[in-house]
Amino acid sequence: MLADTLAHRPAAAEIRSPETREAAVALLLRPREELELLLIKRAEYERDPWSGHMALPGGRREPDDPDLLATAIRETHEETGIDLKIATPLGPLDEVAPRSPRLPPILISPYVFAVPESTEALELSREVDAAIWIPTSALRAPGAVSELLIQFEGGDRAFPSLRYGEYVIWGLTHRILLTFFDVLDSIGA
Repeated sequence: MLADTLAHRPAAAEIRSPETREAAVALLLRPREELELLLIKRAEYERDPWSGHMALPGGRREPDDPDLLATAIRETHEETGIDLKIATPLGPLDEVAPRSPRLPPILISPYVFAVPESTEALELSREVDAAIWIPTSALRAPGAVSELLIQFEGGDRAFPSLRYGEYVIWGLTHRILLTFFDVLDSIGA
């Protein structure tokens, strides 16, 4: 039912400008006792604006990538060792772009995949500190909803977030997950 919904639901596209770079991420679903999704904790690097954040595996489109789906597949394999060529692609989600002018102009295309229940992730990349499978129910529970307070020069700002144990999911990943949860809600899952 999820695959049918994603296949027939048009993914919203963001406006592209000549300086906008493209990236793609993979939302991997693994059926265990309950449905789980994979998040990575990005390694910390001074020049990376998303350093240390919780994210979906993925990255920037390379010139050799025929499309953004290929980018999601390649980047996921590079970061986690998971070969999505044997996974079931379920469909795209709405594209997202940073809302802050402090961040680079980049457009992110999320793709949902079903992977076998035996799928494990490795932290193969210097870009990844951890790979964590999280039950979707844990992120959809009322207790997971939170706010993250970040200090800026002009004062503090609160951002909506989800919490899972020590992990805080906010920003672009939070927006992608909320869209995905809306899709699940629309099919009663």
